[in-house]
Amino acid sequence: MSYSTDYGYTRVLEGVPFDVAVERITQALKTEGFGVLTTIDVAATLKQKLNQDFRRYVILGACNPQLAHRALTADLGVGLLLPCNVTVFEGDRGESVVQVVKPQAMMGIVQNAQLKPVAREADERLVRALERA
Repeated sequence: MSYSTDYGYTRVLEGVPFDVAVERITQALKTEGFGVLTTIDVAATLKQKLNQDFRRYVILGACNPQLAHRALTADLGVGLLLPCNVTVFEGDRGESVVQVVKPQAMMGIVQNAQLKPVAREADERLVRALERA
């Protein structure tokens, strides 16, 4: 099964338990200067709010303070697109899937040339983190 999207990068971690995948991407993000500001446990939320079962799935709100400052200085409205989301979920065959947003795709909707180098750097850092996960 393909989990690819036009707005994110995907890495399938065969044989890596879900909790290990979350820890690995969290550490890889830290290496690239990102902290995880929020963790949303989608499965727990859907169970609590809707009494619906869902695969293990978390959304991590990752932020690199230096990049966020540069982006917000260029355009205060860009805060609507922050933080950079990273997802980890159990795939259809039990594999762990890690996805990171493509900042250049997100920032493409903002017509501000000052954001292009920030988005490019964020993109490069997130790809490196994904490769390390």
